[in-house]
Amino acid sequence: MERTNWTEIEFILQGLSEYPRAEKVLFVLCLVMYLVTLLGNSTLVTVTVLDSRLHTPMYFFLANLSFLDIWYTSSFIPSMLIYFLSKKKTISFTRCVVQMSVSYTMGSTECVLLAVMAYDRYVAICYPLRYPIIMSKALCNQMAALSWGLGFVNSLIETILAIRLPFCGKNVINHFVCEMLAFVKLACTDIFLNEITIMLGNVIFLFSPLLLICISYIFILSTVLRISSAEGRKKAFSTCSAHITVVTVFYGTILFMYMKPKSKDSAFDKLIALFYGVVTPMLNPIIYSLRNMEVHGAMRKLMTRTVLEKRMRNLHL
Repeated sequence: MERTNWTEIEFILQGLSEYPRAEKVLFVLCLVMYLVTLLGNSTLVTVTVLDSRLHTPMYFFLANLSFLDIWYTSSFIPSMLIYFLSKKKTISFTRCVVQMSVSYTMGSTECVLLAVMAYDRYVAICYPLRYPIIMSKALCNQMAALSWGLGFVNSLIETILAIRLPFCGKNVINHFVCEMLAFVKLACTDIFLNEITIMLGNVIFLFSPLLLICISYIFILSTVLRISSAEGRKKAFSTCSAHITVVTVFYGTILFMYMKPKSKDSAFDKLIALFYGVVTPMLNPIIYSLRNMEVHGAMRKLMTRTVLEKRMRNLHL
């Protein structure tokens, strides 16, 4: 079968075209949540870089997570906002592939990064005296690079297999954005290899990290329960509470999407996917900074320094 020229292919993003009023409401909600996501995550990255007290493995990985969430949301939300208000909801083949591959890279990387962060908490609680030696700067850099590298390789493999497919029909993607499985299902040829690769990728990048996270917290729980004082147990659990909450929200949404019965109303399925893509990255910095005194202190220090620098500039003027 002869392949269609990539430059000739366009995809129609169906979204909630049948509910135009709902799309306008979603535009406002998604715009607000995107701005909150950018503000929260960029603030966390900034204070982590500028405040030497936050130059620890935990905040290093948290900065990576925040940087990742900025890229992930920016890969699809701006274009999605445009499509919410546009009558012509088409996207070129190239833009669709770029959007799909970037978001797939970020999603895969986040799964591995959450497992790395669980390992960091495991070492901090189970081996507190050896923690600075084990979690050295070199190891942290290697683990972060491994997370990004594995995510990129997974996305590259899936993308290469997807763009080799021929498309010859009405290319309507029943989603708000270009999504890998929805994309390959539009091909006018057998997609068995693509489906198997996507399934294997899900097992490796979703459930393997989840298993490692669970194992880490089994050891953490075992160690914490052996602490004699209630105050010591509370302090140990408090260092893990934010990560546990983020993992619960992240994997809870994913598992709900995969395990729930197929809905007759595809709009509900698309809204659940939208929650995963938009709400979760917004919640991460809120969860990590809500009761974190170190982050609060770093933010106050940064704001104070900014105000002082502004006053000094005004005095010189």
